[in-house]
Amino acid sequence: MTSAAVLTVSDRSAAGVREDTAGPIAVEALRTAGFDCDDAVIVPDGADAVEAALRDLLAAGIRLIVTTGGTGVAPRDATPEGTARVLDRELPGIPEELRRQGAAVKPHALLTRGLAGIAGRALIVNLPGSPSAVADGMPLILSLAGHVLAQLDGEDH
Repeated sequence: MTSAAVLTVSDRSAAGVREDTAGPIAVEALRTAGFDCDDAVIVPDGADAVEAALRDLLAAGIRLIVTTGGTGVAPRDATPEGTARVLDRELPGIPEELRRQGAAVKPHALLTRGLAGIAGRALIVNLPGSPSAVADGMPLILSLAGHVLAQLDGEDH
């Protein structure tokens, strides 16, 4: 079974003052799709926290990492910056499509700065922290993840 992880990025959830409502949606979608996925890891906002958590998940051999939160324009929203530090190659089409699909429902989706890309043998995708954005974004991620991971394993097109 392929390993996956969800990283929730939120100062309030990390401090225990707000329940993580987005991470569990991604976890459930991954488990339903057949991925081996623990409960979401929660870290505070900030590029350093995101980078450190991603590096820990990669070192543990996780193949698919979905982050939730920290992709907006608020001063502490730095998930894309932390993610960029660990990516070997970006896959810009994934966040472009996530933004396109999201904007069809809610124009504010255009403000998300999430990234997607390859880090070693893993796929990392940033999603916003909104539970609805996670629910809407997971089908796209799941439709692509198997092919991306197979390609990283050297399989033919």
